[in-house]
Parts: sequence; C-alpha cells; structure tokens
Amino acid sequence: MDFIQHISSKISLTEAEQERINKAFKTERHAKNTILMMPGANSQKATFVEKGLLRTYYTHNDKDITHFFFEEGFVSMNIDSVFFNQPTPYGTEALEDVTLRTIQYRDFMALAEEIPALKDYVFLTSIQMVKLFSDRLYSLQFHTAQERYTTLLNEHPSILMRAPLGHIASYLGITQQTLSVIRSKTK
Repeated sequence: MDFIQHISSKISLTEAEQERINKAFKTERHAKNTILMMPGANSQKATFVEKGLLRTYYTHNDKDITHFFFEEGFVSMNIDSVFFNQPTPYGTEALEDVTLRTIQYRDFMALAEEIPALKDYVFLTSIQMVKLFSDRLYSLQFHTAQERYTTLLNEHPSILMRAPLGHIASYLGITQQTLSVIRSKTK
C-alpha cells in the first residue's frame, strides 16, 4: 500500500503537503528474516509498512513469543522508547521482504507543526492501534483458542498464509499442536 495514498485516505492534504511528507519519510528495504530490532533496544522511529509483513515479538523463559503482526498499511512505533525513553521489550522481524517508510518521531512531530492535518492522522492512527490492542487483550482473556483463530482468519486472513505456523500459534497463545487441531477442524 502506497504510503501517501494511505495518509491521503485518512486526512485531506494538498499536493505540496503530500510531496513534503513523501520527502520527509525515508524508504527502507529489508530482506525476509531480517531482525530489524532486538528486544531491549531504544528506537525513536515511526514505521509505516508499505510492502511485506513484520512481526513484533518478545522472549520469555527462552521462548520467542509473537506479540503482533504488522502488514501493509500498518504503522508501528515503540511506545516505551518514544514516550518514556525506555528500552522496548519487543523485537521486530521481517517475515517477508519488506518496504518500510520511516521517520524519527520527533521529526514527524515537527512536520505535524508545519502540516497541522498530520496531527489528525496521528490521533486517528493512535486510536486505531489502541482499539486493536484492546481487542487483542480482550480476546486473550475471554475467547477460546478456536475463537481467536476464527477472528484472525476473518479479520486478517493473509497473515495465516504469510506467517510461519509457530509465530501464529504463539500470537494466539497456543501450541503448534493445538493450532494444527484447530485448523483441521476449521477446514
């Protein structure tokens, strides 16, 4: 998903503003399986996924656990680092070859002073992410493994085709064996 088209679908921008935003964001390309950030890093970067699939993960008791998937059209940044200047517990991995648009958060906020409509974009995007994480927390607390799988299947079916089963299982909070049983029942 083209970055400028994405932003323009959320807020109204002039062509000059679109051009200014496009120039401010860097384009990064990373190969599949590249670790973009290790848990414990401090990154002030905001990232838009233009192409590909990322996952954030953490490690606990030597286990790698998927926290979230970011596919095309998603924005990601480390809240711990950006707002609290603390290391993030999450790492980031490219599950496919990815094209990202990135900017340092402070530079993005300076740009938002020049282009006030960007403040609306930040607000809308923040609310969307809070809603996604709130829904995820609710699901982990109150839904069965089958229900969590069905929700992922209905809301983000491409992730099931693109991400390794081990990452999907850990995202759902289940073992790979349980995921296999659920998938066989769902077909």
